[in-house]
Amino acid sequence: MINVVLYQPEIPQNTGNIMCTCMAFNCRLHLIEPLGFYLDEAHLRRAGMDYVKSLDYHIWPNWEAFAAENSGEFYYITRYGKKTPADFTYPADRDIYLVFGKESTGLPKELLYENLSRCVRIPMVAEARSLNLANCAAICVYAVCEKTGFTGLSKTEVIKGPDHIRLSMDKE
Repeated sequence: MINVVLYQPEIPQNTGNIMCTCMAFNCRLHLIEPLGFYLDEAHLRRAGMDYVKSLDYHIWPNWEAFAAENSGEFYYITRYGKKTPADFTYPADRDIYLVFGKESTGLPKELLYENLSRCVRIPMVAEARSLNLANCAAICVYAVCEKTGFTGLSKTEVIKGPDHIRLSMDKE
């Protein structure tokens, strides 16, 4: 299972978008407090998150509590990483954790230093400091799904049917 970990997220719209990504890709979401916003229905609805009922997510009081209860392969997404998401082979038999830092300062330097071989950078032009957190999460989740063969994900349209375009055009 892919787990997306948001370390002290600050912007509710980013978290709402990441919740949508997690739901669509069947990922579990972990939120590490403190959060920079209220996590209630009104705030989530404002962030466009109507999938929250289908989402598997957990809130942790701090990094230590989260780390004590979760095990698997951890990857730390940071502008200081020297490997790309494509440089890793992701295990099929262990949980995968994609750890993202808060929007303003990223992940703690101590955590990155302890895990230098697991630091991941999304390649971009040298002049770009970073991308939006929700975009980073979507890019990394997709990269892992692609490397693991999109296991458990639909590769055809199911809601309207795989032949929806052809059938709707034939009616005209």
